[in-house]
Amino acid sequence: MTIFKFATIGAVVLTAALAGCSQTPQQQRTTTGAALGAAGGALVGQAVGRNTESTLIGAGAGALLGAVVASSSGPQPSDRQMCRYRAPDGRIYVAECDERYYRGRY
Repeated sequence: MTIFKFATIGAVVLTAALAGCSQTPQQQRTTTGAALGAAGGALVGQAVGRNTESTLIGAGAGALLGAVVASSSGPQPSDRQMCRYRAPDGRIYVAECDERYYRGRY
C-alpha cells in the first residue's frame, strides 16, 4: 500500500472517532460537514493537481469550508439565558429567564 492509502484510511478512522465524540447536534453537524468537505476537497484536489500535495490541500480546504458551512447553516443556539427559580414548594429548578431578567427588574 502506498503512503496515500494509509493516510486516507487514517483520516477516515480519525474523522469517525471525532464524530463519535461530538456532544451536541451542532457539533455533530459541524463534524459531518468537515468530513464531507474533506472528502470532496480531496477528490477535487486529486482531479486538478494529480498529486498528493494537491489532494492534501484540497482536503484541508474542503474540511474547513464544510465545517463553516455546516456550522452556520443549522439552527443556532438560543440567545436566551437560563435562570434558577424556586418553586412554591421550595424546589429549585432551571428554566429560560423570563422578561423581567432582560428588563433588569430582578
